[in-house]
Amino acid sequence: MMTNAPALPLSLDAISWVGHGLVRPECVVVGPDGTLYTADWRGGVASIAPSGDVTLLKAEVGDGGPPLQPNGIARLSDGSFLLADLSDARAGVWHLAPDGRATPFLRSLGGAPLPPANFVLVDAEGRVWITFSTRMAPRALDYRPDANSGFVVLVDGDSARIVADGLGYANECRLSPDGHHLYVNETFGRCTTRFRVTAGNDLVERETVATYGPGTFPDGLDFDRRGRLWVTSIVSNRVLCLEPDGTVQTILEDTDPSRLAEIEDAFQNGTMGRPHLDTVHSRTLRSISSIAFDGDRAYLGCLLGDAIATFRLPD
Repeated sequence: MMTNAPALPLSLDAISWVGHGLVRPECVVVGPDGTLYTADWRGGVASIAPSGDVTLLKAEVGDGGPPLQPNGIARLSDGSFLLADLSDARAGVWHLAPDGRATPFLRSLGGAPLPPANFVLVDAEGRVWITFSTRMAPRALDYRPDANSGFVVLVDGDSARIVADGLGYANECRLSPDGHHLYVNETFGRCTTRFRVTAGNDLVERETVATYGPGTFPDGLDFDRRGRLWVTSIVSNRVLCLEPDGTVQTILEDTDPSRLAEIEDAFQNGTMGRPHLDTVHSRTLRSISSIAFDGDRAYLGCLLGDAIATFRLPD
């Protein structure tokens, strides 16, 4: 029986672009009206209206210091944002009000300063889940196969505590559609891990749900409306779809095999550093780092581009 299902991986010609002039739009969030919001290293959040118009909400810290460097972002119901700050100067998580005022949300734990934060997720119950990739400084010291100092912090009301530790460079996290599990990408552990969320908001029963081979460095993840988990890989520009039965499909890929082999060798030999992440050898994608959905359309954040890639989901 013949079908009209597209061949996988999808052709790069299936990609179109939205937005312009963005600076390191690492994380992309879809608003209820279809507006896209992205982290932007001009120091705030860029919004892309359905018309394509781009507006920057710049964070005003007010202390004369350097601008925020938001990595992950979460939009709150009042139109404000939480920003996971990746800079050494600021670090932790900041609150960005609709008028641009930025104030600390969580910068220390138990009296000790927190390292740069990677990602922040606000769930339907108002709990805030924050990933910290590594305790090492600079972070590049943990671009290693044996990375294990990443952790997850839960903020629930006035309480903040570490709920998962020993992760291989913790990156984005998502709750399962039923809210029973928290999924976390371990970028240099090269796996997607999940924990069961208990009634007391503890994370237990750590389990590896997917492992990845050469050239895949899992960063972003999200569930589509069919319950499939999607994962993005920096460096290799891969988009993967994890079916509920455990099947992993490559949906998109845009990389130079010889350059990727060099990076893979550096990773395995413990010499991977910032230059390996700060350059890209590809046709069109620019080190994709996150994924978000609006119906049957996917949007991809990236580390090295200035716009958001988008494509229609295959069946």
